[in-house]
Amino acid sequence: MSGLRQGSGETGPVPAFIDGLRRVKRAPWLVLGLWLSTLLLALPLSLALHALIGEHLGSSLAAAAAADGMNYDWWNEFLAQTTGVGKTFVPAILGFAAVLSNLSGVVDAIGPPPPVVWVVAAQALVSTFVLGGVLDRLARDRAIGAGAFFAACGVYVFRFLRLSVMAIAVYAFLFITVHGWLFGGLYPRLLEDLTVERTAFLYRVALYAVFGTLVLFANLVFDYAKVRAVVEDRRSMIGALAAGFRFVRRNLSATIGLYALNALAFLGVLALYSLAAPGAGANTVAFAAGQLFIVLRVVIRLQFAASQTALFQGRLAHAGYVARPIAKWPESPSAEAIGPG
Repeated sequence: MSGLRQGSGETGPVPAFIDGLRRVKRAPWLVLGLWLSTLLLALPLSLALHALIGEHLGSSLAAAAAADGMNYDWWNEFLAQTTGVGKTFVPAILGFAAVLSNLSGVVDAIGPPPPVVWVVAAQALVSTFVLGGVLDRLARDRAIGAGAFFAACGVYVFRFLRLSVMAIAVYAFLFITVHGWLFGGLYPRLLEDLTVERTAFLYRVALYAVFGTLVLFANLVFDYAKVRAVVEDRRSMIGALAAGFRFVRRNLSATIGLYALNALAFLGVLALYSLAAPGAGANTVAFAAGQLFIVLRVVIRLQFAASQTALFQGRLAHAGYVARPIAKWPESPSAEAIGPG
């Protein structure tokens, strides 16, 4: 880290946000790759659900009715008889309702349905693997080639797995212990002898705000720990986490301001999807709208990483600075054995 150059310290949230957009725009292959990985990971579950629905419908009259438009009587019958993956085929998966269901699950600390847990876990593992390459590419802000990208993935994957263990411990404490104490212990006591429903609602909103603030701060610290791990080539994830905490503490208004800008961009995408999301009957349009939403969600994820990297480099380094040289793949004498003998 001896090559780290001190930045001007004047980069603000808005310039970092704009710089992040430009970096994502210059990395279209990242968008395409992450979208394809999301699609491929969801494909087995989709095929399994398709098979269950096809087996249940068969050549019955309900099949013809379902082809013309959603038959809710058949839907209720299917849910009553199916098991496993079929139990996830509920009205909440349609259009914008799926987004609201996911957001509700987060704020109420409700995990995904058991049949899709393995998909979520697989997505988390893939994300952990590619994260090093993604951050390295966004930090350098220039094409590095597939070999260097996957070499960076290999360099950082075990470091980020160690960081993930710490993140799981922190988020488990927040979503199990703190959430339970706020909403299972404190909230019922606040409602004792309370007769005004509006006051109860305000109490709950206030507790959501407290819980959200704690989750936001933890999220910021882990985000900048990942950025510092890649930009400064840190091997100790405890050191990266401490460095991320220091950066957030010393630049609290800037990091929160940038997070707010990115969150507003995400809310804008949600608003557009809420207007464009079709109902159950528009199969082709529903698929296209859903895939477009996934692509935009990938863009927002990259925007978070790119803008946070830009903010850090603008304050403690310089644009495009990465301590580790561009990795070569493979980096060992065995590379000679790959070529013709």
